[in-house]
Amino acid sequence: MRRHTGALGAADVVIVDGLLCTSLERTVFDIACTQPREAALSCADAALRRAAVTDRRFDPDAQALWREAMLDRIARAKGRRGVRDAAWIVAFSDGRAELPGESVSRLQLHRLGFRDLDLQVPVKGPHGFDYFVDIGLRDVRTFWEFDGEVKYRDSAMRRGRSVDDVVLDEKRREDWIRGVTQWRLCRGGFADIVSPEALDARLAAFGVRSPR
Repeated sequence: MRRHTGALGAADVVIVDGLLCTSLERTVFDIACTQPREAALSCADAALRRAAVTDRRFDPDAQALWREAMLDRIARAKGRRGVRDAAWIVAFSDGRAELPGESVSRLQLHRLGFRDLDLQVPVKGPHGFDYFVDIGLRDVRTFWEFDGEVKYRDSAMRRGRSVDDVVLDEKRREDWIRGVTQWRLCRGGFADIVSPEALDARLAAFGVRSPR
């Protein structure tokens, strides 16, 4: 537990399940000022997703309004320790990121010099619906997918399918995406995004060189 002191406005305090808490926006701001970028960006992306994404429909205008409000909050806190980091996090945040692993992947890719990043890239599937790929690296024609273990281990996420069926479905999806787009598709888990160097090595194994 770490304790921090600071003034709270009336709008910064909310009640959640009977407990006094800081509002979502204030919480994101405080975390962005005090925590490492990996944690800060994951929180900002998740908060922004609540504001800008509904049933996979992304609203860029809602995202822009959220960022504007957060940057205004940061500007009013000029002089506070960590506000520069908070401004960077808010500017880089993106509500299209679905999981912390995707947020951290994007951060490490940026640290490696990748700039033309697209999130949740739609690829036309074989049965009239789209597949969505986590991150597209347009300059190297490569997709990056964060491959967490929960999709295989969590029975609820498997929705009645066996682990073998999930793996086979993922293989078919991956083959289709490669065939349709003629892009490489690289997968990795938390061990591969623990640092920029780890992700660089993972990408190199697929023949992808980072810009840095």
